[in-house]
Amino acid sequence: MKGSGLRGVIAAAATPVTGDFQPDLPRFVALCRRLLDTGCDGLNICGTTGEATSFTVRQRMALMDAAAAALPLERLMVGTGAAALGDLVALTKHAATLGFAGALIIPPFYYKGVDEDGVVQLFDRIAEATAVHPVPLYLYNFPALSGVPYTPALVERLRNEFGGIIAGLKDSSGDLDYANKIVAISPDLKVFPSNEAVLSRARAGEFAGCISASANLNSRFCGRAFHEGDAIALDTATKIRALASRKPLIASVKAVLAHMLQDRAFEALMPPLTPLSGADKRQLIEDVSPLLG
Repeated sequence: MKGSGLRGVIAAAATPVTGDFQPDLPRFVALCRRLLDTGCDGLNICGTTGEATSFTVRQRMALMDAAAAALPLERLMVGTGAAALGDLVALTKHAATLGFAGALIIPPFYYKGVDEDGVVQLFDRIAEATAVHPVPLYLYNFPALSGVPYTPALVERLRNEFGGIIAGLKDSSGDLDYANKIVAISPDLKVFPSNEAVLSRARAGEFAGCISASANLNSRFCGRAFHEGDAIALDTATKIRALASRKPLIASVKAVLAHMLQDRAFEALMPPLTPLSGADKRQLIEDVSPLLG
């Protein structure tokens, strides 16, 4: 079972979209290669920044297949979370069969206040479906969107029941006290906060790294901060993130990517998300350009 190599700077890769709202596979692969070549140790594809829940299961599998055909899977985790159990199992099994280094699983996100026994049942089905081709499972804690937290007690229960197949956790809550509680469950559990501001602490061994949307934009600074301890690079990376976070983050990331790559096709989003207004985009580009160099 792969997955031990996932650490460091991991970009939550954006997904380019065609004019008829299909994943733009050539641009997607090109972006992923660029990120891996400019400071990222790994990628999380088909995550929140990748707008995965706006794509069908078939479209998400097509993105996985494109990645498997062109990219080093030992450096890639893939979001397989879904509201429907069958979709979740099918996506995770596909990731396992292809050989991804990890599957990132957000809890089903429609019903709220679900019993933790129900979450455990989901992982029972995933473990059964991937028994022949196991894949490391990473828990995706994002209660602001999912409404279903991976509490420390639930994480410990999942780890006890399923062992090392529960390889780690991405935390998008922004609560570093929570992240530290997860770290304390097991020294082998890899914890990735979602903000590059933690990279100095990750470099010291407190966390496994970070999984960040804004690493689409600041990967070279993040890479220098994590691998070289470059404080100036870390400061630049966090400033870029702060600018991108003033307006909806995914739209901002895509607007800056379009500017950086000189390709307006990157601005497109899957409905219901919409691009930045012209004024907001101009202001963002004006503010962020001096930092990008």
